Amino acid sequence: MIIFLNILIMVALLAVLVTLILGFVNMARGGEGAPGRSNILMRYRVGIQFAAIMLMVLGFIMKGAMTG
Repeated sequence: MIIFLNILIMVALLAVLVTLILGFVNMARGGEGAPGRSNILMRYRVGIQFAAIMLMVLGFIMKGAMTG
Protein backbone atom coordinates (compact mmCIF):
# COMPACT_ATOMS: atom_id res chain seq x y z
CA MET A 1 0.00 0.00 0.00
CA ILE A 2 2.83 2.39 0.84
CA ILE A 3 4.49 1.74 -2.51
CA PHE A 4 1.24 2.57 -4.33
CA LEU A 5 0.90 5.76 -2.30
CA ASN A 6 4.50 6.73 -3.09
CA ILE A 7 3.79 6.26 -6.79
CA LEU A 8 0.66 8.44 -6.50
CA ILE A 9 2.69 11.15 -4.75
CA MET A 10 5.32 11.09 -7.51
CA VAL A 11 2.64 11.32 -10.20
CA ALA A 12 1.01 14.26 -8.40
CA LEU A 13 4.35 16.06 -8.06
CA LEU A 14 5.10 15.45 -11.73
CA ALA A 15 1.65 16.85 -12.63
CA VAL A 16 2.42 19.99 -10.58
CA LEU A 17 5.70 20.39 -12.44
CA VAL A 18 4.02 19.94 -15.83
CA THR A 19 1.32 22.53 -15.09
CA LEU A 20 3.95 24.95 -13.80
CA ILE A 21 6.01 24.56 -17.00
CA LEU A 22 2.89 24.94 -19.13
CA GLY A 23 2.13 28.17 -17.28
CA PHE A 24 5.63 29.50 -17.93
CA VAL A 25 5.42 28.58 -21.62
CA ASN A 26 2.01 30.22 -21.87
CA MET A 27 3.30 33.44 -20.28
CA ALA A 28 6.35 33.52 -22.52
CA ARG A 29 4.29 32.96 -25.64
CA GLY A 30 1.78 35.64 -24.78
CA GLY A 31 -1.09 36.34 -27.11
CA GLU A 32 -4.70 37.32 -26.82
CA GLY A 33 -5.96 34.43 -24.67
CA ALA A 34 -2.82 34.07 -22.54
CA PRO A 35 -4.09 35.72 -19.32
CA GLY A 36 -7.20 33.54 -19.21
CA ARG A 37 -5.24 30.39 -19.96
CA SER A 38 -2.65 31.31 -17.31
CA ASN A 39 -5.43 31.74 -14.77
CA ILE A 40 -6.88 28.31 -15.59
CA LEU A 41 -3.45 26.67 -15.40
CA MET A 42 -2.81 28.35 -12.04
CA ARG A 43 -6.10 26.99 -10.68
CA TYR A 44 -5.23 23.49 -11.88
CA ARG A 45 -1.77 23.76 -10.33
CA VAL A 46 -3.14 24.86 -6.97
CA GLY A 47 -5.64 21.99 -6.95
CA ILE A 48 -3.01 19.44 -7.90
CA GLN A 49 -0.64 20.83 -5.24
CA PHE A 50 -3.39 20.42 -2.65
CA ALA A 51 -3.91 16.81 -3.71
CA ALA A 52 -0.15 16.15 -3.58
CA ILE A 53 0.13 17.60 -0.08
CA MET A 54 -2.84 15.57 1.13
CA LEU A 55 -1.28 12.41 -0.30
CA MET A 56 1.97 13.22 1.52
CA VAL A 57 0.11 13.76 4.79
CA LEU A 58 -1.68 10.44 4.29
CA GLY A 59 1.67 8.78 3.64
CA PHE A 60 3.14 10.22 6.84
CA ILE A 61 0.12 9.03 8.83
CA MET A 62 0.28 5.55 7.35
CA LYS A 63 4.04 5.30 7.89
CA GLY A 64 3.62 6.41 11.50
CA ALA A 65 0.85 3.90 12.09
CA MET A 66 2.96 1.07 10.65
CA THR A 67 6.04 1.83 12.76
CA GLY A 68 4.15 2.05 15.99
